[in-house]
Amino acid sequence: MLLTLLTLLATSVFFVWGKIRSDIVALVALLVLAIGGVITPGEALSGFSNSIVIMMVGLFVVGGAIFNTGLAKMIGARLITMSGNSPMRLFLLVIAGTAVIGAFVSNTGTVALMLPIVVSMAAINGASTSRLLMPLAFASSMGGMLTLIGTPPNLVIAEVWEEAGHEPLSFFTFLPGGLICVTAGTLLLIPLSKWFLDRKAKRDQKDGNMPKSLAELVDEYGLLRDLYRLPVSAESPIVGKTIASLNLRRRLGIDVLEVREDGSRGMMKRVRQQSPGPDTVIKAGDFMYLKGRESDVQKFADEAGIGFEADDDAAASIEFYDIGIAEIVLMPNSPIIHKTIADLNLRRDYAVNVLAVRRRNNYITDDIAATELRAGDVLLVQGSWKAIGHLGSNSRAWVVLGQPLSEAAKVTLDYKAPVAGVIMAAMVVMLVFDFIPPVLSVLAASVLMILTGCFRNVEDAYRKINWESVVLIAAMMPMSFALEKTGISAAVSSGLVTGLGGLGPMAVLAGIYLTTSVMTLFISNTATAVLLAPIAMQSALVLGVNPLPFLFAVTFGASLCFASPFSTPPNALVMPAGQYVFADYLKVGLPLQLALGIIMILTLPLLFPF
Repeated sequence: MLLTLLTLLATSVFFVWGKIRSDIVALVALLVLAIGGVITPGEALSGFSNSIVIMMVGLFVVGGAIFNTGLAKMIGARLITMSGNSPMRLFLLVIAGTAVIGAFVSNTGTVALMLPIVVSMAAINGASTSRLLMPLAFASSMGGMLTLIGTPPNLVIAEVWEEAGHEPLSFFTFLPGGLICVTAGTLLLIPLSKWFLDRKAKRDQKDGNMPKSLAELVDEYGLLRDLYRLPVSAESPIVGKTIASLNLRRRLGIDVLEVREDGSRGMMKRVRQQSPGPDTVIKAGDFMYLKGRESDVQKFADEAGIGFEADDDAAASIEFYDIGIAEIVLMPNSPIIHKTIADLNLRRDYAVNVLAVRRRNNYITDDIAATELRAGDVLLVQGSWKAIGHLGSNSRAWVVLGQPLSEAAKVTLDYKAPVAGVIMAAMVVMLVFDFIPPVLSVLAASVLMILTGCFRNVEDAYRKINWESVVLIAAMMPMSFALEKTGISAAVSSGLVTGLGGLGPMAVLAGIYLTTSVMTLFISNTATAVLLAPIAMQSALVLGVNPLPFLFAVTFGASLCFASPFSTPPNALVMPAGQYVFADYLKVGLPLQLALGIIMILTLPLLFPF
């Protein structure tokens, strides 16, 4: 017992201190309890096979796909339109929408679905993600109190109530208390988030030089000027020819920026981009993206038998699904100085094209091949994302500016948004109606997101998983075994309830709520509800009063736990995205948890009289 108490205390101290990563602290605590013989190796590792943890992994993938396909951005833009660009209305919309979804979907699933949407909303609206994400997590927990299926502790107390011989609780028995909780919680979060999280967002803003975005590069180098998109018909004489055989640059001064194949079967749309090289073959149905004077493009269109009108440039666009652009700056002693672009053979050696040269404040876009390079020149190159990433290997000649592969990860595969939307909707339906176990619903959705191409590759899907949060939750779950096996849980719970029995049912109700709320800081809310629900039922029977308010004190106390990032999965999910530390949860979550605790203790006897 002493080892367990000391480990629990030390773990809490290190979590609050925040100088060591929380997942490492949790793993050390796990090892201490296992090596000390408090829990068995099987119990120590049980968290890593827990269905909640596995579900979290799948939800990270699903959420990543929602973000990756631009679906989150589309939904976010729609919600922003509804908010009228009012920060307060946006805040209330996030809270209300999350609470409603949380009433029918697990709070973990709700946050995983809403997190990428809210991040996109914040980016579009220029709002602070720090102010929105923690309230998002809290709203999902409060929304879970609206229905029977909203959160596992609700199901736990419903089972205990029914096993005692009472009529089953209905789907909306929880609704009155849940509405009080959501309303009071929203009113409290408005000032708390403004006082603490807005200030945090301002402190966390970086003033350093940020790498240019793809949109900024396109605008700076004027890539959309004189850009035309020509569809290649099956009757065109250029079908089957290579880029080299067309000789467009020398004959007409036209650069081929991209050859794109667009194909679709219903929602299963497929887009394949090629960074054009000499051997690229033109096929029927391709779109050629050409940069040059309108008269020259018109001449080529006539040669190729392609319909072309002067306003075609209005439809031209550049996407970066498979190919990208980046800047490289020449080193002062670079061996390629005084060479021309044609001499470099970058297409042969690195599979990239040079689109423009920036020399101080001048941009060279015409007759690129004959341009002689000077020290300090910046080259705008185009190629596949893999090829651009490979450019960084030649550090003697140039330096690649920014992080091209990171930029590639930001490019949304928006043509896959309908597919991601259908998969997400199907997952929500399965979660609501419980056709199959929730963990299987989430895993099926995550696998479908990968198989249908909502990610560039499997590695991209794995990168969306926040392993720190996964390990943190998995390593903390076995703590409940230690507390139960050593008798700490039973001793604390029974002692508190017994000590307050003489003060009447209200005091016992408050004691049960307080005990549940404190225990949930250290072990999962589901485990806490399982431990305390039978004690609450027995206490009510001893006092000769209605057990229902006592059971509801357990589920509210277990679910409304906001003072710790690891007390509930939603709290942990938003921690990295919001760049929160443990102290942020104490500043915002602790006052909210205390205030809601007082409100619920006072209102539960009114909703369910003793």
